[in-house]
Amino acid sequence: MKTLIFIYRKASSCVSYQSRVFSSIHGIKSETPKSENLTWVVTDSWEVSDLQHLLQICVRKRSVAEGKSCHACAIQAGLQTDTLVSNILINMYSKCGLIDSARQVFDRMLQRSIISWNTMIGAHTQNGDVQGALTLFKQMQNEGTPSSEFTLSSILCACAAKLAIGESKQLHAFALKTAFGSNVFVGTAVLDVYAKCNLIKDACKVFDGMQEKTAVTWSSMVAGFVQNDLYEEALALFHHAQKMGLEQTQFTLSAALSACANLAAQIEGTQVHAVLVRKGFGSNLFVATSLVDMYAKCGSIKEAYFVFSGAEEKNVVLWNAMVAGFSKHACSTEAMILFEKMQQAGMCPNEVTYISLLSACSHVGLVKDGRHYFDQMIRDNNIEPNVHHYSCMVDLLGRSGLICEARELIERMPFEATASMWGSLLGSCRIYGNLESAEVAADRLFKIEPDNAGNHVLLSNAYAVNKKWGGVVKARKALKDSGVKKAMGMSWIEVKSQVHTFVVGERSHPRMAEIYAKLDDLEKEMKKMEYKAEIEYDLHDVGDNQKEELLRHHSEKLALAFGLISQPLDAPITIKKNLRICGDCHSVMKFASKITGRVIIVRDTNRFHHFRDGSCSCRDFW
Repeated sequence: MKTLIFIYRKASSCVSYQSRVFSSIHGIKSETPKSENLTWVVTDSWEVSDLQHLLQICVRKRSVAEGKSCHACAIQAGLQTDTLVSNILINMYSKCGLIDSARQVFDRMLQRSIISWNTMIGAHTQNGDVQGALTLFKQMQNEGTPSSEFTLSSILCACAAKLAIGESKQLHAFALKTAFGSNVFVGTAVLDVYAKCNLIKDACKVFDGMQEKTAVTWSSMVAGFVQNDLYEEALALFHHAQKMGLEQTQFTLSAALSACANLAAQIEGTQVHAVLVRKGFGSNLFVATSLVDMYAKCGSIKEAYFVFSGAEEKNVVLWNAMVAGFSKHACSTEAMILFEKMQQAGMCPNEVTYISLLSACSHVGLVKDGRHYFDQMIRDNNIEPNVHHYSCMVDLLGRSGLICEARELIERMPFEATASMWGSLLGSCRIYGNLESAEVAADRLFKIEPDNAGNHVLLSNAYAVNKKWGGVVKARKALKDSGVKKAMGMSWIEVKSQVHTFVVGERSHPRMAEIYAKLDDLEKEMKKMEYKAEIEYDLHDVGDNQKEELLRHHSEKLALAFGLISQPLDAPITIKKNLRICGDCHSVMKFASKITGRVIIVRDTNRFHHFRDGSCSCRDFW
C-alpha cells in the first residue's frame, strides 16, 4: 500500500482546514481517511510534494473551496513562493473561472518560469479575455521571457473565438519572424483563426505551406471550408485525406457530415455515417447531433429520428437538432410532442429550442400555440426574446392573415426589424392582398438589401393578386432600372450516387429529349384536372404564351421529370433548389404527386415540402 505523509506544524489551524479539505474531496468524515491508497499522518511541518498532490486533486475535481483552503495552508506553511505550487494554484483558479484570483497568485510570484506565463495566458484565453492575454504576452516580451509555440497557439485560439483578425495577423507575423511559423500547433491555430474570420484564402495558404500536418490540422481546414460555405471544397479535402490514409477523427467526420447536410448529399452522408460507426464514434454525442442535422437537411426525417432515439446520452443541443428537424419538415405536432418529452426528461429548453418551436408553429399557422410558447418562454424559462423569436412571431401572424398585428409587432419591438421580418411580411401581403403593408415592407427592403431582386418579384406578385396591373408594370420597371439581376434558379437531384443539376430551359443533359417528353405527358394529365399555369410568377417582359413556356421548363420541373424516368416507381423523388420554389412549380408538384402516386420532396431555401396525394406538408404556407 502506497503511503503519503501529510505533514503539519503542530497546533496550527491548518490541521482543521486540511481535515475539511481532504474529507470534502474524498467524501470521508474520518480524521484518518483511507482513500485512493492514502494514509494521513499529522507531523510537524509541510512537504511541498504533498501540497502539490492535494492541489492537483482540487484542479481535477474543480473543487474551488477546498483549493482555497489548500492555498491558505500554503501561505501558513510559507510555501506560496514555490513556483510549481503557484502554477497549480493559477491553473486551479482559472479552471474554476476565478481569473482575478489566478492573476493575484501570478503577480505575487518572485520567480516565473515559461510555464507560469503560459498558464496565466491560458487562464485569460480560457475565460475569453483576449485583451488580457495579449497584454500579458506583451509584458512577457518586454521582460525578455522567451515565448513558446504553446504561448502563441493559446492566444491565437482566443483570437479565433473573438474573431480578432488584426491581432491574429500581428501574431502570425511574430510567429514567422521568430521561426514559430513552421510549428504545426501554431500553423493550425493560424489557419483556424483565418478561416473563422472568413479569410479562407489565407487559411488555405497557411495549410498548403505547412510541412507537417496533424489530424487536428486537417480537421480545422475541413471545418474552415464548411464555416465559409465551401461545402464541395470541404468534401474534396475530406476525400483527399481519406485517400492518403490519414487518421479520421470524430471532428473531421463531423465537419464532413456538416458539408453533406448543406449539400443535401445523403448518399455521401450515409457513407460518412458508416465510417463513424466502424471507428466507434457512433455513440458520441457531438457526432449524433451532426448525424441528426445531416439526415434532417437531406430530407430523411425518419432516419434523423432513428439516430436521435438511439443516442444513449442526450443534451440540449441534440434535442434542439431534432426539434429543428421536425420544424423544417413542417412536422409541427411531432416538434411539440418532442418538446414536451424534452421537459419530462428534465432538460431545460433554451432560446434555440423556442426558435425551432415557434418556427414549427409558423409553418402551419398555429397562432394559439405560437403565442403560448412565446409567453411560456418569457414566463417559465426567463428567456428574453431576441430578434429571431420576434421574426418567427411576425412570420406566424402574417401567414395566418393577421397582417396588421404582425406589422404592429414589428413597430413595437425593442430593436430594428431585419430584412427577413420585412420579407416575411411582404410575402404574407402577397398571399392576402394587403397592398398598403406590402408597399411599406417593400420600401424598407429596398433600403436594407437593394441588391435583392426577389423583393421586387414579391411586390409585383402582390400587385398581380389585386389585379393592379399598373403596379405590376411599375415594379417591373423598378427592377429593370435598379440593374439588379434575379439569381438563376438551380435544382439538383441525386440518382445512383450521381448528382444531376438543372437550370431553367436546360438543354445539355444527355436525356433531355426524354425529360421534355415526360413533362409534356405530365402537363396533358394535369390539364385534365383543370391545371392552369400561374404566369404571374414570371416577371420576364414577354407575352403570356412565352411566360407559360418559361414556367414549363423551370429547373425543379426538369428535375422532377428526370426523377420520374430514372428512379424506381416506389422510390420517393427528392429535389433540392437554391431559391424559394415558385407558386406554379408548387402547384405542379401537387398535381404530379396525385397523378403518379409518388412522394415528392422538395427542399428550397425556406423548408422541406413533402408532396403526397395532391397536397403539401406546408399546407400552402411557405
